[in-house]
Amino acid sequence: MYRTHTCGELRLQNVNESVILSGWVQRIRKMGGMTFVDLRDRFGITQLVFDQEKNPKLFEKANRLGREWVIQCQGIVAERSNKNLHLNTGEIEIIAAELSILNESKIPPFTIEDDTDGGDDLRMEYRYIDLRRNTVRKNLELRHLIALEVRKYLSEHNFLEVETPVLIKSTPEGARDFVVPSRMNPGEFYALPQSPQLYKQLLMVAGFDRYFQIVKCFRDEDLRADRQPEFTQIDCEMSFVMQDDVLDLFEGMMIHLFKTIHHIDIHDFPRMTYADAMRLYGSDKPDLRFGMPFVELKEVVSGHQFSVFDSAEYVGGICATGCSSYTRKQIDELTEFVKRPQLGAKGLVYIKYEPDGSFKSSIDKFYNANDLETIAEEVQAKPGDLILILADEKKKAQKVLSELRLEMGTRLGLRKKDVFAPLWVVDFPLFEWDEETQRYYAMHHAFTSPKPEDIVLLSTDPGQVRANAYDMVINGVELGGGSIRIHNSELQHKIFQIMGFSEEEAQFKFGFLMDAFKYGAPPHGGLAFGLDRVVSLFAGLDSIRDCIAFPKNNAGRDMMSGAPSPIETNQLTELSLKLIDSK
Repeated sequence: MYRTHTCGELRLQNVNESVILSGWVQRIRKMGGMTFVDLRDRFGITQLVFDQEKNPKLFEKANRLGREWVIQCQGIVAERSNKNLHLNTGEIEIIAAELSILNESKIPPFTIEDDTDGGDDLRMEYRYIDLRRNTVRKNLELRHLIALEVRKYLSEHNFLEVETPVLIKSTPEGARDFVVPSRMNPGEFYALPQSPQLYKQLLMVAGFDRYFQIVKCFRDEDLRADRQPEFTQIDCEMSFVMQDDVLDLFEGMMIHLFKTIHHIDIHDFPRMTYADAMRLYGSDKPDLRFGMPFVELKEVVSGHQFSVFDSAEYVGGICATGCSSYTRKQIDELTEFVKRPQLGAKGLVYIKYEPDGSFKSSIDKFYNANDLETIAEEVQAKPGDLILILADEKKKAQKVLSELRLEMGTRLGLRKKDVFAPLWVVDFPLFEWDEETQRYYAMHHAFTSPKPEDIVLLSTDPGQVRANAYDMVINGVELGGGSIRIHNSELQHKIFQIMGFSEEEAQFKFGFLMDAFKYGAPPHGGLAFGLDRVVSLFAGLDSIRDCIAFPKNNAGRDMMSGAPSPIETNQLTELSLKLIDSK
């Protein structure tokens, strides 16, 4: 027997029991004739005591231990005289009687502590060691708990968990596919699924009514803090539902998760149209933990011989409450923030509404006190506030103003990680127009149903058609999204035509789905949540990497295993592939 208890299990009621523990050496403290060893496993830490006077040989053996050695210790549970109330086991210790060294360890490349001295790349290279850290392990325990509660909630609402294929047909319309060559079918390829979209719709045609899957998905796209080349979705689909049915059920799921995981009651899920989200926040995933909505100022500020405003398509401002005390240095920092290459603003206009009711601004040459007061009234500013204004093409200006709003929210401490502001964003455009290819693309995917009242516009003005689509957003993060699907073959063909697909192309890519629709497809809809993003939100993380056991870095590389890597020539030959000389 390697152990009778875990290292997080023993309490005062176990005093005088003989126990066996196994784990890793977290810390060693040598204090004269006494040596104290903190023994760690996944469940906690227990202090072992080695007494030179009572057992000199065992004491000497304990003094040879090193950090992260794997050991087994048998001893008697005793009450600690100097209790550590920060540990669950901090009221007891083990008076060691026997010690076995199960495995020695090299000195780790970084400390196994919450505040480690290891940088990101080093921790990713030695991820199996990083996973021993309490903070990282807790994230994965939280992930397990969330997945467990999701399965419980959906099962109680009559969903069936069904696995769908991982090797599928490539239908590149969204992000790039990862492709897999087929040895048995030379020159032909599978794709790894970006989502199980087509298969879950087929399950609705098959009469499964309610499906879910916690499933790996793959997208060959540029990475950032909330993206990985492989990620996990909570994928769901329902038959005989309308939009409100889907939204109500998954609001319920999120309420259940907040209640069971965080012991927080959240009931308010406002619904905001895409048009309002862009108009007020310049983003289809607005952070509603704080206000500071955009105010359009073009009409108010035009006609004062200030060419920056007069020539701009759009002028918009935000009001930062209580920030009129900002120094010139602080305003210069904000100006440099919006002028960064990622944002590309030409400059930033400010108006200080001083506590005494006077104004100080960067446009005093063009606007008198009455003009500035009119602007202040428009943005509902009060004495002591700071008004920040941007002017440019509408889409660009709103994007920059959105980033500036978030930056001000961060600076003012308004984006607290223990505050949660959920909403649904609805009524997205069905299509996006691409100037380069001169064609429409689906904003979500080609199987999203248009709003019934907008179907007539498909023949006259497709760009104005709204989708029966919805995203759940919490704290500025899109946690999940979906739509009511098209279940009518004729309407689906119409959508393909608008997207520029020929009959042959649509049949080649999606023929099996179109054929299935001819055999009695029910009205259906669904959505998918990003499990990694949900866990990150609940854990208060800035990146999804720390809630994934073995993540990739921003270049899509596994620093630990070295993937992706070259493969041998004979493997390529078997797959009927050959390398192209990049020179």
